[in-house]
Amino acid sequence: MNFPGNSDSDADAAPICSAKGCRTPAVWVLAWNNPKLHTPERRKTWLACDEHREHLSSFLGVRGFLKDVVELARWQQRPDSGH
Repeated sequence: MNFPGNSDSDADAAPICSAKGCRTPAVWVLAWNNPKLHTPERRKTWLACDEHREHLSSFLGVRGFLKDVVELARWQQRPDSGH
């Protein structure tokens, strides 16, 4: 699975946190969309480690973009995750 913050060459490596400069493995998926740009059902994703989960969630939340926060392991088990 290739998430934002991971290049194609890193596709087999553990996904990392989307916070700027963080190289910690991701634990959380923050699903979001910008209603001015995306259809209501579309979900973009950011990844977060435990340390940056709240900060990234707050950033998206104050803009009204945050739709869901899910543990990465649960997100990867979803039928539409490509696994």
